[in-house]
Amino acid sequence: MENKQEKALVVFQGKNIRRRWFNDEWWFIIKDIVYVLTDSKDPSQYLKKLRKRDETVNNLFKGGGQIVPPLGLEFETSGGNQMLQCWNLKGIFRLIQSLPSPKAEPFKQWLAQVGFDRVQEIENPELAQKRMKEIYKAKGYSDDWIEKRVRGIAVRDELTDEWKKRGVLEERDYAILTAEISKATFGMTPSKYKEFKGLKKENLRDHMNDLELIFTMLGERVSTEITKTEDKQGFIEIEDAAKRGGRVAGNARKETEQELGHPITSRENYLFQPEKRKKLKADDRK
Repeated sequence: MENKQEKALVVFQGKNIRRRWFNDEWWFIIKDIVYVLTDSKDPSQYLKKLRKRDETVNNLFKGGGQIVPPLGLEFETSGGNQMLQCWNLKGIFRLIQSLPSPKAEPFKQWLAQVGFDRVQEIENPELAQKRMKEIYKAKGYSDDWIEKRVRGIAVRDELTDEWKKRGVLEERDYAILTAEISKATFGMTPSKYKEFKGLKKENLRDHMNDLELIFTMLGERVSTEITKTEDKQGFIEIEDAAKRGGRVAGNARKETEQELGHPITSRENYLFQPEKRKKLKADDRK
């Protein structure tokens, strides 16, 4: 479903690239990409010639291959509302690979580097964790927060691995089970929690404070232990484990709130101010 027809401009070298948030991902107007990376005065004609020259790209436009084909989305233009051909990020990256333009070369080199890094990470998973920490640090997160976030990802992976082994394979079921744990832990499903924090497309856990991350981990870790100890099989039994694991974390949260005298759940997010800076300010007030 479209997320409130959210739209935004990306500015690249002084030129606008229009995009829209649709089906939980950004879709970019193809003509804008072609114009920016080729300086063609007629991007539509350029694209037609490219499709004639590159049979693989042409097939992708028709829906052949492993990449979702482009689709038409409505945009406001000087001539009124128009349906313009858009592609998601994966499609745009594939298109860029076929553009014989000097301006596209830095993107091609970057994609090659990303591919190389990914192969290295498969051979040595510690590199992936190291890069993840570097990315979070660059975004303004403190070392303490990063350690909890990385540990939380490991706890989550252990949980979903157990779900897979025991017959839970559908993404929809994962979402339901995750919602049960969150609801029992915090009294809110992840979607309600995002609303509570004023988030839209952002990752909820990237906007949790230390205690929120800790109780999230607790709910998921206990759910994992119940699932393994009682050898739960199939969705119904695993759902019971998820509810119970979340309930353990929820009871611990309530006891902690009584001791601290304030809620664990917070409307705080890191949309406009990095976590590290917020934490420093909070420490200064103590």
